[in-house]
Amino acid sequence: MPVPRTPVPSPSSAQPARWWRTNPARVGAIVAVPLLGALDERVGFVALVAALVTLWRGNPWPKGGKIFATIAAMALLGAVIPNQPQPQPDTGTAAPAGKDARPARNVPSLATSTPTASPTARTEKMTDFLGERLDIAFSRSRKRGYEVTSHDASGERRDVSARSLWKVCFQQPAPGTVVEDSVEDSAEFGVEFGVVRTAEPCPAREGEAVPWPTMPDLVGKTWPTARAAVVALGVPERRVHPEAAYANDLLPEAGEYDDWRVCRQDPAKDAEVREDTWLVTLSLSSPENGCPDSDRGQALYLPDRDGDGDPDYHDPYPRDRNRDTTFPHGRPHTGSGDSGSSSDGDADHRGWSPCRHTRWC
Repeated sequence: MPVPRTPVPSPSSAQPARWWRTNPARVGAIVAVPLLGALDERVGFVALVAALVTLWRGNPWPKGGKIFATIAAMALLGAVIPNQPQPQPDTGTAAPAGKDARPARNVPSLATSTPTASPTARTEKMTDFLGERLDIAFSRSRKRGYEVTSHDASGERRDVSARSLWKVCFQQPAPGTVVEDSVEDSAEFGVEFGVVRTAEPCPAREGEAVPWPTMPDLVGKTWPTARAAVVALGVPERRVHPEAAYANDLLPEAGEYDDWRVCRQDPAKDAEVREDTWLVTLSLSSPENGCPDSDRGQALYLPDRDGDGDPDYHDPYPRDRNRDTTFPHGRPHTGSGDSGSSSDGDADHRGWSPCRHTRWC
């Protein structure tokens, strides 16, 4: 009778290896040694021990590969651990007595040799942060190890918050000053910034008011000249607005009123142009008309003999109220009789109706 054979487990039915015995885990343990050693050498030694256990316990690698990986892990740890200070030889004491004792040489002490700079002090020139945004000056100062404080340089004692909205006008110590701080006691050198808002000009001295620019006298100047003067104050060109000085006048197309002159300005002469000055308005008039009388207010009208709203100086029909630049053939109407007739008696357009060509019908 045949003896039954014991079934041999197939490779697919074998138990899977534990994760710490896999090749990725072993390689990861080796890589972790220098990373953890850079943070703390004691943690690095613990990581090295763990890596050696994973390399040598239950590892099917050849022996040469294990030795190479062990040497590599130890070398990586040694590369990141700082060198320990070596003790200085004591040259001021005599050698111990005995048969091998030799007479001590007269070696000059390092402390009494050529003077050198103290390794416990740092000396450098103060960086120039004037004009920089406070957030940039703060970040660069902290990277240099400075302790940073700031205050409102205008004297208004405003709270300095949101550093990106402020700029440096004054600094203490001044730029280029030679500063020295102690490394031995970890003391931080301090720098203080006097700041104002980024859109504000810097005061001449600490504590003075912000010197806002003032509006010049622009009356009588042409539009291009007046606009350039306002832009030079820091006002964006899009905020300089032209308008007609007379209530019944209109500006021509852009570029066609460059010879028009300023009759009024808002803000007025000597007014402060602050960061919240949103709009500068310049009232212009054609050289043919001149400026209105300032004593009569701003709602002034040019002569309009026919009362059609079109000033006489550019009305092709100054005596015909029914016709103006918009309706050169007469205003549209649907009635009959003389209501649509021209006041100058032009019979050709009496009763004229533009229904076929306009939207009035």
